Amino acid sequence: MTPPLAEEADRVIAEASGEPAAVSSCAAYTILAKRADFLRAASARRQGAEGFLLQARDRKDGLPAIRVGFTCSKKVGNAVMRNRARRRLREVVRAVLPGLGKPGWDYVLVGRPGVTVIRDFAALKADLAAALRQIHARP
Repeated sequence: MTPPLAEEADRVIAEASGEPAAVSSCAAYTILAKRADFLRAASARRQGAEGFLLQARDRKDGLPAIRVGFTCSKKVGNAVMRNRARRRLREVVRAVLPGLGKPGWDYVLVGRPGVTVIRDFAALKADLAAALRQIHARP
């Protein structure tokens, strides 16, 4: 937990710079861990983006939790590159998903070879926002 003085300092710095305050570190989603959940998401809706592929499905189980999974194949590169790609995808989700994700949905972000690691972070966030809007616009 961040000490109250540090939170106050972050808020004052954000107000002074004109930028929005940082997103809370409290997770608004849970992480997918079971292979079966990844496979169910892979067989549902897909939306390609420049930096990654988004797979999404409505669980229709009545639970309000948003669940997210991240995956990068060996095509992305060695272990260092795959981990870097997953870290970047996690940060993009942390910044964008709480505002645009829908409760009761599973999302899987699949890293793309050579692109996920080098793409500008702001562009990755824009990619995720656009992909989420397109996924949820479908009937």
